[in-house]
Amino acid sequence: MWDQEYNKYLDLYGGHGVISIGHAHPVHTTKIKSQLDQIAFYSNAVQNPLQQELSDKLGQLSGCKDDYALFLCSTGAEANENAIKVASFYNKKSRVIAFENGFHGRTSAAVSVTDNKKIIAPVNAHNPVTILPLNDIDAVAIEIAKGDVSSVIIELIQGVGGLDQPTTAFMQALRKVTQENGVCLIADEVQSGYGRSGKFFAFQHHGIVPDIIPMAKGMGNGYPIGGVLIANHIAPWYGMLGTTFGGSHLACAAGIAVLDVLKEENLMVNVQEIEAYFRVAVSKIPGVKQVKGRGLMLGLEFDFEVGELRKKLIYNERIFTGGAMNKKLLRILPPLNVRKEDIDVFVNALQKTLD
Repeated sequence: MWDQEYNKYLDLYGGHGVISIGHAHPVHTTKIKSQLDQIAFYSNAVQNPLQQELSDKLGQLSGCKDDYALFLCSTGAEANENAIKVASFYNKKSRVIAFENGFHGRTSAAVSVTDNKKIIAPVNAHNPVTILPLNDIDAVAIEIAKGDVSSVIIELIQGVGGLDQPTTAFMQALRKVTQENGVCLIADEVQSGYGRSGKFFAFQHHGIVPDIIPMAKGMGNGYPIGGVLIANHIAPWYGMLGTTFGGSHLACAAGIAVLDVLKEENLMVNVQEIEAYFRVAVSKIPGVKQVKGRGLMLGLEFDFEVGELRKKLIYNERIFTGGAMNKKLLRILPPLNVRKEDIDVFVNALQKTLD
């Protein structure tokens, strides 16, 4: 990116992981401009064939085509909100289990299952929610056995919380106990989805199949679009969910462009290759305690708070990075088409800044 004085910046944060295929990708910009010349928006009172095209391409690329229906919305919080609502409609229960350091959004139900009391207003705090330690399957089983749990919502890679992940053993046990008790498993893929983990969805690393999959950030490469994949055994009914702006013509154009680029440029393979390259490159940097996360949803953990380091990287080296609830963690969320040369620029700048 360039500023008004033509200074060049390297974006390794992508606006919280929203920029999935790079700023001003020609396929993306051309598709949106072309759609704008036709029709930008009409309500869901009329059929929009672009929704079907998006749904088909999403199903094919993700491998979820035959097992889910798609509801389109506009944001990640809205996606999680609707996921929780669908689960409650399905099993007629209300309590939700979520996990420590989880973040699911700022709307009413989504913020109530977020582990940050500062942003939960009193009106949201009445929702029946239980926050448990990540990877503690015994604690989950005890709560589910009480009989009132509607859903379990989990990030497959925690974002704001600091890039901790559930283990495969935990996810498989979680899937088993939820299925046995009619509890919906909601895999929050708002940030980890759309190829960012090296697979289309991060849950696919664990060999499980969730009931509901909310997604958003990478879907539109900056255009607001979100979605919820709902498993076929959850029967929808007319009016169950609704949206004014969700699935608009422009939103679908942006979403289709992203899917086309992900496929044509083989970006999930690039994610895997760049992750491997990144891990080797940063292993040589003194002070890096560990690399957390997966794919291109990564964090460098230091033995000091990284606030000043981030400032130096942006102001002195013109490199965007991110922070987390863990103040010692530097978050890396670049576009999925980031190159090895870009990683070299970052590593050299980081070494220079730390010296």
